[in-house]
Order: sequence, then structure tokens, then C-alpha cells
Amino acid sequence: MTSHVITDEMREPAACETRDALSRPLHDLRISLLDRCNFRCPYCMPETEFHEDYEFLTRSQRLTHEEILKVAGVATGLGVSKIRLTGGEPLLDKKLPDLVRGLAALPGVEDLALTTNAMLLAPAAAELADAGLHRVTISLDSLDEQVFKTMSGGRGDLQTVLNGVNAAEQAGLSPIKINVVVERGVNDHTVLDLLEHFRGTGHIVRLIEFMDVGNRNGWRRNQVVPSKELLAMVQQRWSMRPLDRNYPGEVARRYQYVDGEGEIGFISSVTEPFCGSCSRARLSSDGMLYTCLFATQGTDLREPIRNGVADEELGDILSRIWLQRADRYSELRRSDVAEHHALSKVEMYRIGG
Repeated sequence: MTSHVITDEMREPAACETRDALSRPLHDLRISLLDRCNFRCPYCMPETEFHEDYEFLTRSQRLTHEEILKVAGVATGLGVSKIRLTGGEPLLDKKLPDLVRGLAALPGVEDLALTTNAMLLAPAAAELADAGLHRVTISLDSLDEQVFKTMSGGRGDLQTVLNGVNAAEQAGLSPIKINVVVERGVNDHTVLDLLEHFRGTGHIVRLIEFMDVGNRNGWRRNQVVPSKELLAMVQQRWSMRPLDRNYPGEVARRYQYVDGEGEIGFISSVTEPFCGSCSRARLSSDGMLYTCLFATQGTDLREPIRNGVADEELGDILSRIWLQRADRYSELRRSDVAEHHALSKVEMYRIGG
């Protein structure tokens, strides 16, 4: 598959823009606030391994908000304009609005978003919006109550999640994106009902191919429902037309309902890799910086920060990491590559999606 590399003709580079070994700019920083979650999704944190005795990171092992703000502030100076807060489940952080307020005040932050399972979103949405959060992405794999229960590891309540969606809408955290991981034989038969529910609401459903992230989900390629297959299924119900990307490097291929009832997206990192335009760095809750969702190793920023590193020196560290970056795992994925990576990839719950 031909990669889609950002060119100067596609986007005028900023003076401070930092580009990697494949000329990809550093525009996005995804920050995992903590490694804990109130769900036990089988493809991410199965209950059999993440049981009540499992030892998650301690408070002292996690970055403080001040340390997160230090990294984010330096990153914006290198060209980052989009920041996304993830987990685990970020809403388990009871002081999240304070962090949002600090991030929103950083010069150069044009887009500040949150990814959540929405179980705790309804009572927090208005305060997060007031603190400066721009929008939310909500993980919701099915509207079938039994399927949803299974895919959340028995922890989720569907109506509570839908209440969170409504609260986010009322708070103005839009456009709301609904992320659906589609797994063959698990929830693929419920996709059309979910799309029907959100048609006409202004919310954007994004159908995500089941990916080989982390070491826990027992990924096999035959579990993947290719986006082309999903699109064909959708088009049997509704007429669709393709839309242009909103910006270079957008991961979802966009389609619009011909009758004007909104849009949906397809994220196809297995069958149509988009590594060539990836502009995302990921900061884990324990201070490791990763340059790929499928990374096997990262760079420890917590130690130099706690040793008093100056912002300028931290900027040099971040620049060196990005300038040397040549990750493109999805474009190189083969059965043997995936099998090797399965032994060593960082877990998704540590670096978000």
C-alpha cells in the first residue's frame, strides 16, 4: 500500500515544526493519564489478567499534572497543536479539570480532546468544557446490551454511557466521535443498528479495524473485518459518498450519508495503513514517550524531569527522539512481523489508542 506522506504543498510548515526521518511532522501529543480503567474489555484489559490483585502503577510512579504540563509545554514549542488525553480511563483522575485548564492555557494548543468510555462523563462534562476541553471521543462498541456488556468485561452500563454522550453534547464538547472497534463474530452484526441510532445526531461514528495492539488480545487477522467490507455493508442500507480529509494526516477515511444525515469514518490500520502521515507521539502515565502505537520501547522522560531538566534541554531530548523516528509498523505488518511484535509491544492501556 502506498503511503500518504505530508508534503509542503499539502501544508505550509510552521517555523518551529519538527519532522522525523520520514519527513512526518510532530503535530499531535497523546497523553495517558493513568493505567487504570473501570472496564475490562477483553481486547485491552481482560479480567483474567487485570484482576483485583493486579498491581497498577502507584501515584509516585505516574507523572504529576505539573510534569505533564512541562512535557506538553515543551512539545507545543516543537509544533504540537493537538493534545488528546487518554488512559486507561482518564475520568478516573479526579483532578482532571485542573489539568485540562492548564493544557488549554498553553500557547499553540488548537485542539484539546479526551477519549473516554463515558461511564463517568455525565457529571463531569460541563466542568470539563468550562475548563477548556474542546471535544470528546467516546469508545462504544455496540448498542446491543449483551454485546456491550461482554465487550466491556461486564463492567459497563449502556444507559450510563448514553447519558454521558448526551451530557457531552449539552456541554458543547462537539463534534462527538463514537469509536467502534469491530471484531468479527463479536459485534460486527450490531454495527448497522449503532449507525442508525447516531444518524442525524451530528455525532461521527468511526468504525475501527480490530488491531494487534499490546500483548493481551490474542489478535488474529481473521478477526479483522476490513473497512471495505464494512463500507459495502453500510452502503447496502444507505447511500454514501466519500469526503475529503479535514486535514493532512487524519486517520479516518470519511463518508457522508447522501441524504444529509451526517458522516461516518473508517480507520483501517490493518488493511490500509496510514503510517506515512502519522504525526502522533504518545506519553505514557509513567513518563515514557513512544513514537508509535505499536512500539516495543520508549524513552524515559520522568527521570530527567525529576532530576530538574530545563525546558530547553527537554526540548532537545524530544527533538532528538522525533528526528530519529522511522516507525511504520502497520505498513510493514506481515504474519511473522506481527507474531514477533506480539511478544514485546507496549500495552494499549498504557499509551491510549
